[in-house]
Amino acid sequence: MNPRIAAATLALFGSVALAIPAAAQPLTPSDTEALRTEIESLRARLDALEKRLAGDSSAAAGAAAEAGSDIGSTSQAASPPAATAASGNDTPAVIKWKGAAQIVEDDRSFKAKGRIQADAGYVSQPDGSTDKGLGFVNEMRRIRLGAEGSIGSGVGYKLELELSDNSVDLVDTYISYRTGGLQLRLGNQNPPWSLDELTGDTAGNVMERAAFTDAFNFERRLGFVAQYETGDLLTQAGVFTDDVSALANDSDGPSGGDENNSYSLHGRLVYAPKIGKTQLHAGASAHWRRLGRITEDGVRYRQRPYLHASNSRLIGTRSLLVEREFGYGAELAAVRGRWQTAGEVFVQKAIRGGLPDLTFWGGYAELSYFLTNDTRTYKDGQFGSVAPSKPIGEGGPGSIQLTLRYDYLDLNDRTVIGGTQDGYIAAIIWSPLSNLRFNLNYANLSYEDAVALPSGDRSYDVQVLGTRFEFDF
Repeated sequence: MNPRIAAATLALFGSVALAIPAAAQPLTPSDTEALRTEIESLRARLDALEKRLAGDSSAAAGAAAEAGSDIGSTSQAASPPAATAASGNDTPAVIKWKGAAQIVEDDRSFKAKGRIQADAGYVSQPDGSTDKGLGFVNEMRRIRLGAEGSIGSGVGYKLELELSDNSVDLVDTYISYRTGGLQLRLGNQNPPWSLDELTGDTAGNVMERAAFTDAFNFERRLGFVAQYETGDLLTQAGVFTDDVSALANDSDGPSGGDENNSYSLHGRLVYAPKIGKTQLHAGASAHWRRLGRITEDGVRYRQRPYLHASNSRLIGTRSLLVEREFGYGAELAAVRGRWQTAGEVFVQKAIRGGLPDLTFWGGYAELSYFLTNDTRTYKDGQFGSVAPSKPIGEGGPGSIQLTLRYDYLDLNDRTVIGGTQDGYIAAIIWSPLSNLRFNLNYANLSYEDAVALPSGDRSYDVQVLGTRFEFDF
């Protein structure tokens, strides 16, 4: 009970208690009337006090509601009301929902991240093949956990661990600094590779990236990237060593020590104007790498029959002694409403010292269309994930996207015959909600100079059916 109400009530009962002894004596009419008047007076004062306290509570509730409305106006309209947590500063921490719970306080933030992908599919066996890596295949493609956010003054961070291929590896793990159009990143990350490689695996139009990205060993590495964006122009440059697993002590060999001394330089330039309702993208990149002692173990350029769940490689070079690599690529893409198109070409030169240099290349072209009223997002020189305009539960089916892609890879040059691949891919992606996707892919892979069948035939086709469900936050 409110202290002031309790005091008034106590006074009322006190007056009655004092009157009891007097009541033991005969009361005169004047005594009875005086007692009745005092009790009525106390009741009136108690009623007035209760009304005053009720008015104060309503005013406080109105002020709190108005303050909550001001806080909510800084969030997205579709976001639920933000909760606050006590902190040492005057400004309370705000908990928002942005794909996952995100804690924001001034210019500091923390957001948990995670991802689950599971694949299942079928790769047909050419006549006479006994390859056990073909047929039905399935795997937990990746399980990823981590966090990202900022610690103030433009400094950010990202940390992700991934369980894939029965091992736990660092994925994007770096610190960053952003001021205006300049961003710096230091840590384990992708060099500024091709558009298809930089686009996240939960944002791609097909289950697997272009064949050349895997064949030419595109991967995250430990290094530094500087990025500057002004208007429609994006410039990226970086210097890297090797991937984190290759730098681990147990990868150093029997003699111990830091035997991996490779390093590489990377640059990428993107021009991305928006003309009317059309977002254009034109990019070019160049990459130089000194392999160092990796040369002693040799390098292979090879590729799976589309699905990562299959461990077979039907095309690939033998182990090559490569001292340096030089690669360069070109990118074109456009997004307009429900339509999106993209294409790339990438050339990889293997420089072998006293031996003749080798040149391999690959590329793809694709066309995509949404059956629903959705579009593909684009930012910082790469494609982003799709948020359905009408997800399930809000009057719609989610987003439904169709894609056709042609994917080419050539691993033949001079006396090295690694094979060629013509891939014809059709895909449908259903996203009932922003963070949930289901993929169904079909691919016809036509090989020349591939791994020989028991009959000696090196030209044949393989049919692939792939499915994937993925959830990320």
